Amino acid sequence: MHVLSVVGARPQFVKLAPIAHALEGRARHTVVHTGQHYDDNMSDSFFRDLGIPAPDVNLAVGSGPHGKQTGSMLASLEPVFEDYRPDWVLVYGDTNSTLAAAVAAVKLHLPLAHLEAGLRSFNRRMPEEHNRVLTDHAADLLLAPTEVAMRHLDDEGLADRSVLVGDVMTDVLYRTRDRVAAAPPSSTGLPDGEYLVATLHRPDNTDDPARLEAIVSSLAGLDRPVLLVAHPRLVAAAERAGVELARGPIRVIAPLSYPELVWAVSNAAGVVTDSGGLQKEAFLLRVPCTTVRPETEWVETVELGWNVLVGDRLGELASAVSRPRPAETAATPYGDGHAAERVVDTLLERRISV
Repeated sequence: MHVLSVVGARPQFVKLAPIAHALEGRARHTVVHTGQHYDDNMSDSFFRDLGIPAPDVNLAVGSGPHGKQTGSMLASLEPVFEDYRPDWVLVYGDTNSTLAAAVAAVKLHLPLAHLEAGLRSFNRRMPEEHNRVLTDHAADLLLAPTEVAMRHLDDEGLADRSVLVGDVMTDVLYRTRDRVAAAPPSSTGLPDGEYLVATLHRPDNTDDPARLEAIVSSLAGLDRPVLLVAHPRLVAAAERAGVELARGPIRVIAPLSYPELVWAVSNAAGVVTDSGGLQKEAFLLRVPCTTVRPETEWVETVELGWNVLVGDRLGELASAVSRPRPAETAATPYGDGHAAERVVDTLLERRISV
């Protein structure tokens, strides 16, 4: 069997790592990198740090408006798919790379599997929501991370294509957590448990200058150091809007490697983010999270008390961050750390003749 994985952004590299390891010795695996994230800290370092083989193909598409970027990926992926003709095209998550690969696979009649299927924010302003819904309805096999995701797929009439496998990010998070605990990366330079880790990158938060200023002002008003891990989108948006990021307790730092990020979050008092993946990673590390969005795909983090959604109520950010630590829980809504093996088992069992 031949599996072709298409990835292009940091969360996808994380998801790719356990899949690549689980496929070793069981199937041929080709990795295509669209180049959606293209600088070293957002791309190449993740392949090194997670032990993923270098991509077989790098399309080097780069950034750009959604339509132009997705179209460029689609045009570049079609000849790659024609050349390799894999048994499965495996797409990850909800980026433009995911949607482009899904459309290319469907047009070429190649079996399509979607990893992390069934997540829903029900916010159609998010480009990620469009990408994941369209991909789910195009795919031949839906690999769901949670029971909630399975219910969403059932509600949309996709139950017969859906399999609950667990969350592969849990696999790699647990392995990375154990590795950095045994051999810590470079220190943050701040006392453990006395700082916050913050990330912002979603268009709803970065593209409106007034909202961006309000969020940064809220962070600047907090009573403890804030490590603001600055995504390139955030830096560019702040420069355009004239918003000063480094003020008050905010220390702006470049994107971290995945082990460095896990280490920083593990030792933080809390996380403030609009990232989907980091909400879940904070929960798995049992670090309280405050999410600057009105909704989340990872509803279990909220239901268990480890995540609070702020949304437009930015005046509540400080109180949300300083809330008491939630009750400890042994709940494992995202699986046991062996999702990748179940993914590969399912791909082998459900191979489709092409």
